[in-house]
Order: sequence, then C-alpha cells, then structure tokens
Amino acid sequence: MKPRMTRTSIRNPANEDQDTIDLLQLILTIWSGKWLIALCVALGTCLGIFVFITTPMVYQADALVQLESKSSQIGLPTALLGITDVGAEATTEIEIIRSRLVVGQAVAQLHLDWQAKPVLMPFIGVAVQRYGLPISGLNAFARPDTSIALDLLQVGVDWVGKPIILTITEVGRFKLVLPDDEVLSGQVGVPVMNANQTFALRVAKLTGAVGREFIVMQSDEASIVNGLRAALIITEKGQGSGILQLRYTSGSPMEAQRVLNAVAKAYVRQNIDRGVANANSGLQFLDTQLPIAEEAVRNAETELNDYRREAQVVDLSFESQSLLTQGAKINTDLRTLQAQEEEIKQRYTPNHPVYQQLLTNRARLVAQLAQLNTETNDLPETQRNILNMTNNLEMKQKIYTDLLSQAQSTEVLRASNIGSVRIIDLAQATNYPITPRGSRIVATWVVLGGLVGVLSVLLRSWLRRGVQSTEQIEQLGLPVFATVDYVVSADTNYKKKSDKHSILAIADPGSVAIEAFRSLRTSLHFGMLDAPTKSIVITSSAPEVGKSFIAVNLAVVMAQGGQRVCLIDADLRRGSLKKLFSQAKNHTGLAQYLADENSLDEVLHHTQVEGLSFIASGRLPPNPAELLLRPQMANLLALLDQNFDMILLDSPPVLAVTDPAVLGQIAGGTLIIVRHDKTQIGEIEATQQILESAGVKITGAVLNAYNSKKNKSYLYNYRYEYRPKTE
Repeated sequence: MKPRMTRTSIRNPANEDQDTIDLLQLILTIWSGKWLIALCVALGTCLGIFVFITTPMVYQADALVQLESKSSQIGLPTALLGITDVGAEATTEIEIIRSRLVVGQAVAQLHLDWQAKPVLMPFIGVAVQRYGLPISGLNAFARPDTSIALDLLQVGVDWVGKPIILTITEVGRFKLVLPDDEVLSGQVGVPVMNANQTFALRVAKLTGAVGREFIVMQSDEASIVNGLRAALIITEKGQGSGILQLRYTSGSPMEAQRVLNAVAKAYVRQNIDRGVANANSGLQFLDTQLPIAEEAVRNAETELNDYRREAQVVDLSFESQSLLTQGAKINTDLRTLQAQEEEIKQRYTPNHPVYQQLLTNRARLVAQLAQLNTETNDLPETQRNILNMTNNLEMKQKIYTDLLSQAQSTEVLRASNIGSVRIIDLAQATNYPITPRGSRIVATWVVLGGLVGVLSVLLRSWLRRGVQSTEQIEQLGLPVFATVDYVVSADTNYKKKSDKHSILAIADPGSVAIEAFRSLRTSLHFGMLDAPTKSIVITSSAPEVGKSFIAVNLAVVMAQGGQRVCLIDADLRRGSLKKLFSQAKNHTGLAQYLADENSLDEVLHHTQVEGLSFIASGRLPPNPAELLLRPQMANLLALLDQNFDMILLDSPPVLAVTDPAVLGQIAGGTLIIVRHDKTQIGEIEATQQILESAGVKITGAVLNAYNSKKNKSYLYNYRYEYRPKTE
C-alpha cells in the first residue's frame, strides 16, 4: 500500500483576518503598479497639453452702465421728474438689454450674421492656426497669417445658412464656389455678383498663402441674436446700486470689445428714445390740459369781478386779506410736507422720530387751517364770498402756472436727448484669455491620469484572485507537500544575474524557507516509494513562479541530507541553472547528450555540494520537443536511476510548451509549483487537464513564496509566451 503523503505548512493563511483593510498592503499594491501609474500620468500630461493647444482662446470684455435716479438728473426742473422713466428696477433694465430690440440693433450694426472664417485642420486645426506648427502641404488649412474681412455680403433667402467656399488663387485674388456650384473669380475690394444678381460679396481684407480656404456664410439673423442674448452676462454690482456690469466672451479681444460696446450703445439709444417718447406723450397731455386750465382761470376772474360789482366792494378788508394770506401760506406748507413725506417714506418707518416730527407738523398746520376756516365763517357774507372766490382764483392760477412750467420743462427734455442711463466704462477686454488656462488644464489631466493609474492598479489587484491558501489547491485533488515562505533575496537573485552564493540553501541554511524544503524532502521520500523511477519533474503552469528556485534548493537540501542527487536543467528553451553552478554559456549539456553529440560523463557535472551532480541544458537547440521525445531521454533517466537516490528535472511551464507532458510520461512523478497570490486556480485546473490528457499523473504541489500580508487578485489569461532564449 502506498504510504499517505503528508503536507507541511509553515503557517496557515486561512486563519488570518481577511476582513480588515491593510493600509501597508494597499500602499505596496499601489507602489507595485508605479510604472502603470507613471504611464497614466504621462498620458494625462500629454492629453492635457493636447487639450490646451487645441482649445480656442476665449477673451472676455466688460462694461459698466449706470441707471440714474431721479435726484441725479441735474439741471431738470422738479416738475419734469414726475414724467421721466428713471426709477426702473435693475432686473427690468437687464431684460431690456437682453431684448431682441437692443441685441438686434447691435447685430445689424456690426453685421454679426456675416460669417467669414478660415478652414481649420481636423483635430489640431486650432493649434496649427495659433502656433503655426510646421506641417508641410495641406495649404488649404489655416495658419497664423490667415485672415479675412468682409464689407458686403448679400445672399438670397435660399442660401441663408449655406457655406460658400473662398480660395486664394493669388495675392489679392480669390475664387468662389457658390452653393449652386457656380464658380466666380474676384479681387479684394471689388464687388463680386452672380449672373442673376442674387448674390453679392466684397472682401475688404484677405491674407494668407495661395490655396488657403475660407468659409463665407450668411447666417440666420434670429439665431445670431438669440446666441448673443444667451452669451451676454449682466449683473448688478451691489444690491440697489443701479450699476450694471455687462460681460461678453469671444475668440478675439477686439471682437469682444466691439460687440459689447455696440450692445451698450444700442441700450443707451433705446433709453433716450424711450425718454423722448415719454416726453412727447407728456406734451400731448399738457397741450390738452393747458387750454382747460386757462379757461378755468378766466372763469374764476370773471366770477370774482362780477360779484364785486354787484356787491359794490372793490377790495377785501384788512382782516379778510390777513386770513387769505395765512390760508395760502398754510396750504403751501402742507403741500411741502406732503412732498417731504413721499421722500421720507422711502427711508424711514412711520415710528421713526423724523417721520413722527413730520406728522406732528402736518397735524399742527391742519389745526391752524381749521381755525382759519372757523374765523372765515365769522366774517360778513360779502367778505366771506369774496375771500372764497379769491382763493379759488389763486388755486386755478397755480394749476395753470404748474402745467405751463411742466410743458416748458418737457420741451427741454425732448430737445436735450438725455436718457436715464449712461455708460460709465466702455467695454475693455482682458489681455490674457480667460480660457484655456494651461496650468489648470494640465494639472487637472495629470491628476486624472494619476487617479486612473491608481484605480487601474487597484482594480487589477481586486479583479485578479491568486491562490491564497493550501486549501484551495487541495480542493482540486492535489496534495500540498510544503508551503515555502516568501524570500526577498530569492526574487532578487533569480530575476537578475546570479552567482553561486544565490542558492538560498547554501547562503542561508537556517532560513525558515529551507525548513520547508527539508519537510518537502521527507514528503517526497515517502511519496516516491512506489514510483517506477526516482525521478521527478518540477514544473508550473506559468513562468516566474519559482520552480527553478524550488528545484535547486530542494536538490541542495537532499544532497545535504546524505542523498545522491542529480539535478537536470530540462528547460531546453530558456535554461538558466548553469549560472548557479558557474558554467559557461557554451557548456555542453542535456541537449548535446540527446543529440548524441556528447556522452553522459561529458555532460554530468559534479558541484561543490557533496552528493549533488548537475546536468545543464547545454547549448539551446532549435528542436527541444523533438529531442525530449527521443529514446535517449528515457535511457538517461534509467541510467541515472541506477546511480542516484533522486533525479530532479527542472522543466518549462506546462501552459507554455508541451515539454513537461513529455517528461512526465517517463519520469517517476510530477510536482507542480504554485506561487502564492499569483498562480490562478484556473491555471492549475488547465495544467491538470493538459497533464492528465497526456497520461501524466501529478504527484503533488508546493505553495511557493507565501506572503501572509498579500491578499489581492487579477483577471488572467491562460496563454503565455515562452520563447527560446538566444545564446
């Protein structure tokens, strides 16, 4: 009966806490992907620079407009202020500025619906036009010296929105291709018309090399107006300040200034027109009221004179005249207080002392007026009637005088063309573009690149799930003979050029990893009792899992235990064990023996470790698989089996080549090396399937490079390249 194989494990990772986040391991995971992160940062930097140089420059212009209050209109009579429209709210004026009435005037004045621009190269056209990148050929596309300006464009309704291609043919001359494919020739400064005179164009300025192309188009005016309305930014600087700030952005600072000034001036013009319209309306009202007021004055005079003749009274008595004077003064004071109250209401509440003082004064005057009315009632009837008629006449005269003053003031306003708004600051554009900001764009893309790199590393780490414990291997039906701890020096030495001191079992025999090899030696001793030969193939599913490390150190440990061991580098494609035993590249080895070029004595090398012999791979042949299929390989193992206690064959990976399957058929056993956190469960299953299909029985597995701090995963692909190494 075959003895049961034992499994030796230095520590059991299944007992470790997998639910906590290991910050150090997270940092190490990110650091392990530093080159990917650096690549993403570099790509982000390049993309940031590309975005910056291909983004059109945008400049902003701003202007200030003041909404004047009633008290600010210096030089106008008080009566005029009641009919001028200067108290409009800022929000109302903002909407007026954005109206089609105002914006449409600016569009019409500047001909913003005329579109004339050079043709840009795809993707990098902005960069080529801005920086003049040295790109040969492609003369049709814009360069820094390319510009055009129109002073006449007229197209039919059917051609609105359709492009017209203009191409420079020589200095000062050009060719036009109309939407109906008609071709016209023209000259700068000279009008060009088509045959039926539905199209007219005059180019004021044209610069660029021969072959440069431009797109000329009459855009829909309504869409241009709506676009300008949406682009205007209007805000009030401070609540209730009456100062409006207008802002507009464009690809040219001069264009931004020109458009914003046109909008501001159109707004001022409409405000003046609105004031004049209000003045005309006021004059029309006054013209109808003045004759009525004048007639009322004449009627009051006639009534007073007729009553005096009938009563035979010429003048008022001294007492009546005094009452009339006092009453007139009190009425004047009351009107003054009423005007003051309208102003005080805007500044104070009724409980404020200033407001209370005004109410007290008004109450006093009302009481005085009531007292005068009482005294007036005590006068003789004749004097009382004359006094009332005189008061009525003075009131009619006052109304007529006020209306006449208002008519004169309104006439002054209409003639002065003064509005209730004024431009404080004309539009001025910034000397530098507001976008794009190079440093900001590049920094943003660098950060994004770094984040993408970090996320890619973490995502790759999360998606890939390597073998974490021996239990996962045993669930596949493979006994695990040993778990070898991760050794930093082993990774360093086996990935770089090595020397004889790179063998861990010689350099550090007390290492905890070497204890695992001693346990593996014992397990293999009992596991190989029923094997036909004392040879075992050491392989793996993929490269770089440490199978050579396992083979060399296991051979040394077995030799140190008193066994006669022969280590064969059976990797005829990339064999590298000869470096560990100080053999030259051209040293003869297994390949030459199988090709019948050298005998066994010529290829067998006795090492410095007592009991350990070594056969190198030899000079790498062009047909390694065919050599291993020769009977010489089986004869070699049979011959060595008579002289050694154990024969270890370091073979290539199973998923890369068929060599392990060939060797496994003639060897006594096959040992699969699984690297912790790297070898995938699917890789092991694929290895099992390949070997079992070839009739190879897998003896067991070794979990190599176990690191308890690691717990990450990767997606995988079971195809690997394993190209022969050139000599």
